[in-house]
Amino acid sequence: MYKVAIKFLSRFFKPSTIFKYGFNWSPMYRRTTAKLIEVSDDLHKVVITLKLNWKNRNYAGSIFGGSMLAATDPIYMIQLIQILGNNYVVWDKSVEAQYKKPAKSRVFGEFIFTPEEIKYIKHDVEINNEIDIIKTMQLVDAEQNKIAIFNKTLYIAKKDFYKQKLKQRQTKH
Repeated sequence: MYKVAIKFLSRFFKPSTIFKYGFNWSPMYRRTTAKLIEVSDDLHKVVITLKLNWKNRNYAGSIFGGSMLAATDPIYMIQLIQILGNNYVVWDKSVEAQYKKPAKSRVFGEFIFTPEEIKYIKHDVEINNEIDIIKTMQLVDAEQNKIAIFNKTLYIAKKDFYKQKLKQRQTKH
């Protein structure tokens, strides 16, 4: 459904506009209570914000850790899918969360891929067919205090290799 909508909307809007408003209007992302506030034209940088409100306030009066994790969860994967294009498969594999300080106010997070990283990823996948990478991002408050750190492991593969791998798994079972 999302891919069909993106294909249609790309006739009228820039990919960064579709990415930003697609996330912000998507029911799955709206439930996190976060918002994308900036998306670069090349999709290499995404900035989110998450404010304390009645929907995400925990028992202690700060932003629920699960809301922070959910707000960060889909960004890197979908960002990388859009940057790499249709010849690649990208999956979230795991995440390690480190909560440093209670979030008592609005928090911000940046998701960045450098052109060098994208070049490395494409090169490494070309050689190995599949790779895992770890991306680290932080949620910070307005004073740049670290609130949480997330280490995200992403799986990236050539689409043809991944399809063949799935077929081999199915024939074994």
